[in-house]
Amino acid sequence: MVEEPKNNLTISSSAGSKQNAQKPAKKRTSAVAMTESVFACKWSARILNLIRQGIKRPGAITRTLDGLTTKVLNECLRRLIDFGLVERTSYPEIPPRVEYNLTSLGERFVIVLDAVEELQIVIDEQRGNHSEGNLV
Repeated sequence: MVEEPKNNLTISSSAGSKQNAQKPAKKRTSAVAMTESVFACKWSARILNLIRQGIKRPGAITRTLDGLTTKVLNECLRRLIDFGLVERTSYPEIPPRVEYNLTSLGERFVIVLDAVEELQIVIDEQRGNHSEGNLV
């Protein structure tokens, strides 16, 4: 009977190590969840697009997007960093300078933004053609 609890402990221990091995997997985000999160925030896609265009400083991003607050910008940037789409570079200067750049994953992710933009063009064309057909 003493051996059975040891076996149970061993099994539990191995199950525990499996759970520990799975913890990093829980931190990983599926592509679908990441995409949903980016598109759920009305600012994230715009921020990614600005960074891609070369606007990399937080102040410049805030000035470019009317209505975006510093607090919301920081939350979005933190989320984008957590997803691995953006990296933060801090320069040891006075005054301090911070820039954000797309990671290699971020470069690949903006292809999704391009596809959505292309889809919007197709939708706009269909609505334009369809509504023109209704007018005639």
